[in-house]
Amino acid sequence: MRIGIDARFFGPIGKGLGRYTQKLIENLEKIDHENEYFVFLRKENFDEYSPGAGNFKKVLADYKWYGFSEQIFFPILLFKHELGLVHFPHFNVPLLYRKPIVVTIHDLILLHFPTLRGTTLSPLWYGIKFWAYKLAIRSAISRAIKVITVSEFTKNDILQNYEVEKGKIFVTHEAADDFCRLSPKSQDEILEKYGIMKPYLLYVGNAYPHKNLEKLVGVFGKMKTARPELKLVLIGKEDYFYSHIRKLVEEKNIQDVVFPGYVPEQDLDTVYRNSSLYVFPSLYEGFGLPPLEAMSKGVPVLSSDHACMKEVLGDSAFFCDAENEDSLSEGIGKILDDLELRKGLIEKGYRKSNSYSWLKMASETSEIYKNIK
Repeated sequence: MRIGIDARFFGPIGKGLGRYTQKLIENLEKIDHENEYFVFLRKENFDEYSPGAGNFKKVLADYKWYGFSEQIFFPILLFKHELGLVHFPHFNVPLLYRKPIVVTIHDLILLHFPTLRGTTLSPLWYGIKFWAYKLAIRSAISRAIKVITVSEFTKNDILQNYEVEKGKIFVTHEAADDFCRLSPKSQDEILEKYGIMKPYLLYVGNAYPHKNLEKLVGVFGKMKTARPELKLVLIGKEDYFYSHIRKLVEEKNIQDVVFPGYVPEQDLDTVYRNSSLYVFPSLYEGFGLPPLEAMSKGVPVLSSDHACMKEVLGDSAFFCDAENEDSLSEGIGKILDDLELRKGLIEKGYRKSNSYSWLKMASETSEIYKNIK
């Protein structure tokens, strides 16, 4: 079969979605030597991918996500390659493409957090964007032969919000990356490079409103009196949302909050391993990779008690009501002070992170392809 994969999100430019797409392709190369794959990329990530197997070819598809060219010219390119199946790792499936597709729905975040606090657009344009989102995701789910999602939570979320047969949706879990890299610099030099001093709490990810970082920095500010030595490190590429958190920290005069910006994987390994606690106060997730990454580095995790995080992390994390300041503060304090609890979380965390595998995810996805008639 000739299979196309929309990899325009491939690599770092696509953040979590880019990682999913990259790991899917890299692991499919290891296990599927029968089907012929066409990997569609944009100019900015075209050189990020070098096919690792003879049955994988990359194709330039420099069409901007959610744009006019995606709707008109991308389908023409797909038709040209006479594909038996196309896998779209995101819901933005061109409306004019009507041949067999598989689509991955990672979450329904915009349905649950349709707020202007989550966008830089004007109310009018945000309303248009929200309408287009609902149309696109409903159309993708309806037209797909199979729908892949990354957790039972998201599967149930889709079933509750869309008319779709339960047997059409398949769950393939994501996995923590092993990005341990040897660095010519010492761990102290790497931490100093980013202005990080121990002990510190760590968060890695974006700063969208549902990530609940406002609550986290507020709780941290109140904890400083009793724990003056403690720092808070928030790692994520500088953007509108991180600038908002930075401004909030300045207005409230909260000391020792560090914003390193983007940290490459080679350095991120050290930043993870030297943290005292990884805090994940998110109010909504489709899977939630960073806590698993922290666990794989031997760091105890405090997470919100969101249903998805309980599914993914099981008993390997300490859960709190992240919307409640007292619950969040007590959770942080308990893990920092209770050595037996820390030891247990670290041991369980190693086991939990190792229970997920990108290769397994790719194998399950390959089976989905094979079972499409």
